[in-house]
Amino acid sequence: MKKRQLEIALQHVPQLQNPLPHLEQYMTPATIAADIVFTAYQYGDIAEKTVLDLGCGTGIFSVGAFLLGATKTIGIDVDKTSIQIAQTYSQEHNYVIEYLVSDIEDIDITGDTVLMNPPFGAQKSNQQADRKFLKKAIEVSQVTYSLHLKKTFPFLQTLLRALDAEITYQKEYTFPISHQFSFHTKEQVTYDVILLRIQSPKL
Repeated sequence: MKKRQLEIALQHVPQLQNPLPHLEQYMTPATIAADIVFTAYQYGDIAEKTVLDLGCGTGIFSVGAFLLGATKTIGIDVDKTSIQIAQTYSQEHNYVIEYLVSDIEDIDITGDTVLMNPPFGAQKSNQQADRKFLKKAIEVSQVTYSLHLKKTFPFLQTLLRALDAEITYQKEYTFPISHQFSFHTKEQVTYDVILLRIQSPKL
């Protein structure tokens, strides 16, 4: 499957109709999601691998990993509604993807690769959530693809060094977020974000 075909397929993954602001439930745009999953595929981190999608939402990374040949794909999210939507969509399209409801810190499943767009930590109730996701991803996988606010990159470098993990690739994107909560004052805002490919410490 070519990247453009993957992007078209991911455009059909349903959005959450009533997202929760404290969980920062902003869906990754299909263009960005397709580019991330295809990058992971080119690195050899998708095909014939066990892929974990942490904070999966309605499953856009999970679907992408399945379509590019992951042996096993598991999407995990704390929000039951998101998991129900993801399960229904995958069943309707015969996508063999396992979905689980779990808090990030309770995950004890391991895999080869983690794909994730963790909360940016912009809400007061959710500050440092991205760090919890990073620590868990490094704990349960060999390699992680994770999306973060570009401005947090210096801190992330320090955190990853402390965890003995290595950044082996990075790429910047402009991430659009449309008006969806009462505190949003503009129809759309954009954030400068950065994708990190992170190699976990060798055991």
